[in-house]
Amino acid sequence: MLAMRTLLVMLVLGVTTGPLYAAELFKCISPSGDVLITSDRNEGKAPGCKQLTITPNVVSSPPPAGKAASSPTPGDFPKVAPQVQQQRDSDRKKILETELINEERNLQVAKRELAEQENTRLGSERNYQRVLDRLEPYQKKVKLHEDNIANLKKELGNIR
Repeated sequence: MLAMRTLLVMLVLGVTTGPLYAAELFKCISPSGDVLITSDRNEGKAPGCKQLTITPNVVSSPPPAGKAASSPTPGDFPKVAPQVQQQRDSDRKKILETELINEERNLQVAKRELAEQENTRLGSERNYQRVLDRLEPYQKKVKLHEDNIANLKKELGNIR
């Protein structure tokens, strides 16, 4: 309890008086070349010491809402003709639709395999945890295909 109070007092003193000490720092170089940084004024008056100038960190405010900081597009930036971009988007949509059909087919196969495994009971699985362990890869496969279908549908929704 005493240690906690002492720590709390030291923390409060450090926070409140820290900036006062940090305002004056001295860099002293001894004749042997050792460097000493101190906040003690008496040590700072010794020969070979000079006061350090400390500038506070300035945090700039964020740009006002609605005005995004954007740079203009360089003149030599490659541009795509609208017809070419439309063709690319069309191709992309066809590819995604094909992938969606394949994933839906794979999901049906994975669900069928899971159902077969759920209906199968092995003599070595008297402990139900063994059944769960055997079914886990099939359940993960179904979940994977469901997630892929959801992502493909989302991507198809984003196409212009």
